[in-house]
Amino acid sequence: MTRSDDTGKLILRLALGILILLHGIAKLSSGVGFVSGMLASHGLPSALAYLVYVGEIVAPVLVIVGVFTRPAALVIAINMLFAFWLVHMKDLLVIGKTGGWALELQGIFLFTAIAVAFLGAGRLSLGGTSGKYN
Repeated sequence: MTRSDDTGKLILRLALGILILLHGIAKLSSGVGFVSGMLASHGLPSALAYLVYVGEIVAPVLVIVGVFTRPAALVIAINMLFAFWLVHMKDLLVIGKTGGWALELQGIFLFTAIAVAFLGAGRLSLGGTSGKYN
């Protein structure tokens, strides 16, 4: 593995982690009422809404620092699948006015999380390459 591979992994981790973390920080100040309501409308316990803090705060921080990177990235991917299911299904096949997919931001988050789960953290992380979860 080359240094540029590790640098690419770092950039990917930082982009995913920071951008998802910003959503989590917003939920810290506004609460998870919206998520609770969406879960309840789909017949799920509204208390599960608090798991959004794991998917949007804990997991992104782990991805950013590069510790337990693979499982944390999978948590983010699962979080995004729930976001698709609970909020965005109506736009799944919609092309926007400018020709792009209506869910391209959510799609980038999902597929970047999957890529990080496969790639791991790389050497430029607190976990380094020694741990199988990084």
